[in-house]
Amino acid sequence: MVLHPVRPLRCAVLAIVCWLSAAPAWADVYADVQRLVGRQEWDKAQTLAKQHLSSRAQDPQMRLLLSRIQEGLGQIDAATATLLELTLTFPELAEPHNNLAALYAQAGRYDDALACLNRAILARPDYATALENLGDLHAALAKQAYDRSVKAAPDAPRPRSKAQALGQILQADPR
Repeated sequence: MVLHPVRPLRCAVLAIVCWLSAAPAWADVYADVQRLVGRQEWDKAQTLAKQHLSSRAQDPQMRLLLSRIQEGLGQIDAATATLLELTLTFPELAEPHNNLAALYAQAGRYDDALACLNRAILARPDYATALENLGDLHAALAKQAYDRSVKAAPDAPRPRSKAQALGQILQADPR
């Protein structure tokens, strides 16, 4: 099962708007980092992000980008820590909760992922990505339950057909 993190530049948050309006020149660094991320030039992106954060440590947008870079570099523990810190510093931002849920789900930590998704939706009830991820998570948990049911009663046709149907739905995700 794959939950979908939000791409950092789609983060529409008042705090970020305030950061950018206070220093319009900063917008270029976000575009530069995002461009490097798009080209998967992780080391260069990380260097630029950390350089920016050295003078603006609390910048939520760059911290969100940094977590994406860390994930791209395979630094999952660091990405998780970055997002966890971000959710504690800015609990009102939905995107870090969603992205943390995606990392937790990838690690099989479904209860933690569920809690993060619920916090994301609480922060922003119309957040489509988090709502979709919540549905995917529930579907994956249902499939696991049906799979266990099939193992417990191999001759029962209903759980087997439900597990197969959910498996097809979860595999059909185009992302």
